[in-house]
Amino acid sequence: MADKYKSKIAPAKKEAVVKVKKLIEKYNVIAVVNMENLTARQLQIMRAQLKDTVEIFMTKKRIIRIALTEEDSKKKGLIQLADRMKGMPALLCSNDNPFKLFKILKKNKSSAPIKAGQIAPADIIVPAGPTGFAPGPIIGELGMCKIKAGIDAGKVVVKEDSLVAKEGEVIKPNLAAVLTRLGIEPMEIGLDLVAAYENGEILDKSVLDIDEEKYVASMKQFASECHNLAIFIAHPTRDTIHHLIAKTATETRGLAKHAKIVNKDTVKEILAEAHAGVNNVHAKLPNEAK
Repeated sequence: MADKYKSKIAPAKKEAVVKVKKLIEKYNVIAVVNMENLTARQLQIMRAQLKDTVEIFMTKKRIIRIALTEEDSKKKGLIQLADRMKGMPALLCSNDNPFKLFKILKKNKSSAPIKAGQIAPADIIVPAGPTGFAPGPIIGELGMCKIKAGIDAGKVVVKEDSLVAKEGEVIKPNLAAVLTRLGIEPMEIGLDLVAAYENGEILDKSVLDIDEEKYVASMKQFASECHNLAIFIAHPTRDTIHHLIAKTATETRGLAKHAKIVNKDTVKEILAEAHAGVNNVHAKLPNEAK
């Protein structure tokens, strides 16, 4: 496959292929990012923030594909990144953990209105609730965008959550205008890390995009369930041994008491129980027998 591309590539572009290949050989993590809708100012800021750990290289898709194809023999599976390229692709190369990179890039994204002709990055939903609009033509405009609206307290309200565009759909001018007026900004502007290659494995965006709070909560629940299971099966560990000893002591004391085995731990309870029994019998005796 590499020979196929070599036969077609212009001599002037071979230098770019060589540069991409050198970057791929230099770094452990090779990622494909989508720079579509990214402003020059934002790119400049990202370069400054990542300059010590990341190199970003922009070139044509075909150049990147050729380099990935030729380097696949050295880093197996690398060619799979070529199939993940979308929008305006660029390579992001680093030795940092890909999860850390994704987190940094995501943190530095900002929301923006969507424009006519742009692709919906995800399902766009207009939530139910009040708007700041007075009754008028806006109701018809909302209706054209499949948004159910009505009037309440002299203001236009959206009656129910409305799916106005599915992921991947091209946004029409009237919908773009309505979303902007409603203050809905579905676009995320920044470096969009689509997938990363590390140690022969491709990590897609869906894998890298971790909800840390949810992950920590899941780990805490998992640890609690493991702890409870270890106690249930009486498996001694550093975290369960004290609980198991206390549980065993309580159960042993209960068994000794039930079997009327007298020792320093049960004697008081056995005597108290016997005394209570005597009192109970005494209370039931007729007065002449007392």
